[in-house]
Amino acid sequence: MKAILQRVLSASVTVDQQLVSSIGKGILVFAAVAPGDTEKDAEHLASKVLKMRLWDDDKGDRWKQSVQDINGDVLCVSQFTLLASTKKGSKPDFHGALGGEQAKELYQLFVSKVRQGYTDGRVKDGIFQAMMEVALVNDGPVTLEIATGPSGQKPVTTS
Repeated sequence: MKAILQRVLSASVTVDQQLVSSIGKGILVFAAVAPGDTEKDAEHLASKVLKMRLWDDDKGDRWKQSVQDINGDVLCVSQFTLLASTKKGSKPDFHGALGGEQAKELYQLFVSKVRQGYTDGRVKDGIFQAMMEVALVNDGPVTLEIATGPSGQKPVTTS
């Protein structure tokens, strides 16, 4: 699995001109599922999202507090395009993303693990496979990429 974490002051998801979810200060998580990803990968990614220290502490020391430490919110959004390959030509190739029901199950497991690891009311979600409008106000900006499972492996290079 691969995720992009963005530290935000606020974020929201709208589908068909209807507000689906919104959060205040916290983390916007774009997450994608790759072929070969497992339940363990989803659990590991959920744990990383909640434990990643993206905020300063009260003394001003950098990178000391997680979203849980600041009582922030989490908005999870499925985004298979994170796994696109752009090596050939100018059209993205999405074969690196798991499709259909398997992807939905693992993505929903990821979201449920984030909820289980935190306060359920603080964790929001978009709609899987919907065309979403995502609005955000970046804080920093701070943007990180986290990968587990096949997405987290570095490509093997040969001479």
